[in-house]
Amino acid sequence: MTEFSWETEQQHQPPAPSHEPEEASAPSTVSLSASDFAALEERILRAVEVVRRERQLRTEAEARAASAEARVERADTERREQMAAGDEMRQELAALRAERNEVRGRVERLLSQLDSLEL
Repeated sequence: MTEFSWETEQQHQPPAPSHEPEEASAPSTVSLSASDFAALEERILRAVEVVRRERQLRTEAEARAASAEARVERADTERREQMAAGDEMRQELAALRAERNEVRGRVERLLSQLDSLEL
């Protein structure tokens, strides 16, 4: 059984690389006509213009995003300040109501004392 496994492994191995020098391929020459070269130049110039325009749009978009982030931060700060002011007003209102109730109690006691004196 070992022999069979070894034989199948030998059959699946790739052939050993030959050490014979490969033939050098003939250098290919690319010839462009003047109109082909002009068309290529035009395509490159358009690509450069597209990249330039995209960079400008990206810069403008980043500036708008930074401006929007600053506005959001200012609005958030203003909201926090207004909430703090609202909390202060609620506390002041509660204190004023408590003081009003205290004054009302004093006035009622004074009135009851005046009523008792007149009897």
